[in-house]
Order: sequence, then C-alpha cells, then structure tokens
Amino acid sequence: MECRKKNTVFTKYTRSQLALRNGQDKPLIWVAYNGYIYDVSESRLWKKGMHYEHWAGQDLTEELADAPHSAEVFRKFSIIGILI
Repeated sequence: MECRKKNTVFTKYTRSQLALRNGQDKPLIWVAYNGYIYDVSESRLWKKGMHYEHWAGQDLTEELADAPHSAEVFRKFSIIGILI
C-alpha cells in the first residue's frame, strides 16, 4: 500500500534507512514526524545533524511535546517519504 498526500506517492523508508540521514554519514539530513520523513538539510537549525538536544535521523514524534513550537514547523520542509 502506498501513502498519498496531495496526490503524491512517497517512498517508504525503514528506521535504519532514516538513521543514515543524520547529517554525519551522508550529506542529507532527515527527521520523521507522525509517519512522514522530512528533509531538513537546508535548515540552518539542523546543521551537522543536531537541533538543540535532538538528533537527525530519528522519529521526533514523541519529542515534539517538549518543543517550544508546534507541529506547524514541519510545514516549512518537504516530505520525502514515509516511515515504515
């Protein structure tokens, strides 16, 4: 089954594949939230794969409760896949 959002078909990625996009091993910096994977590579706040105490390459869904912002922040970034 494929996930669609705004008539887009997304590639599926495992947690292991997401972990490789941590800003250390590859130039891409990705994070997951609520089942979607976002490319945060261009964000100055995610340089080197870290944003305050949060690391890229992870699912940040549960960590958002402790953030000083809402999930609306993810609207700034492109969805590049879904987390399976």
